[in-house]
Amino acid sequence: MHKRKQFRVVTYNVHKCRGLDRRVRPARIADVLREINADIIALQEVVCIEGKAPEENQARFIAAALGFEYRLGETRRHKGGAYGNVILSRLPIISTRSYDLSQPGREERGCIRADLEVRRDLTLHFYNIHLGTAYLERRRQARQLLDGDMLKNPGSTGMRIVLGDFNEWTRGLTTKLLSRHFDCVDARLHLGRSRTYPGVMPFLHLDHVYFDTSLKLEGAALHRSRTALMASDHLPIVADFRLDDV
Repeated sequence: MHKRKQFRVVTYNVHKCRGLDRRVRPARIADVLREINADIIALQEVVCIEGKAPEENQARFIAAALGFEYRLGETRRHKGGAYGNVILSRLPIISTRSYDLSQPGREERGCIRADLEVRRDLTLHFYNIHLGTAYLERRRQARQLLDGDMLKNPGSTGMRIVLGDFNEWTRGLTTKLLSRHFDCVDARLHLGRSRTYPGVMPFLHLDHVYFDTSLKLEGAALHRSRTALMASDHLPIVADFRLDDV
């Protein structure tokens, strides 16, 4: 049986595939992801419109370009199509589940979890999250993450990675709560900078990666290629993990 020792993940808010040049180009996002060569990908702000040009179903188009499986966690409708978070995986997807994090009077938000077969004897629970922009909204969402059955699902076995656009640029409640239960990719230590948004002249740190202590972080980076700097207003955060023998 093949024993996978390492894998790479990335979180990337693609801003509806609209770049800094205002052009909507899913193919450019796919080019950035090819540069990164991750095994598991978390995308936020993805638009999927059926029945038009292939590029308008952005999740399907990018997955086909990479040769990956994909799952969409729809949070709302946009121009007649689905809009939300997407997980793409080179690893087999066993199952998925979507969670509603929306708060009254605010834009709909959510989380999609994919259970992935890292090895035949090992499952990875991979959570792609996009939280709200308002302070009190995020506080309520932070409690949802850990008070319900999302991250502390008693039926789940295996390792967890929780990542995405948390819209939290200070050490707020979400950061404090998740840091009690997970290790994290430290922006200054691992990325060489504390600010990651917007990509060209960053002044905020919105995107985060949390992971179970059973996973060993080999390294992390902010992907700043020429294409990535133009493709979205966020930059991808990449993390490499190593599995100890079990």
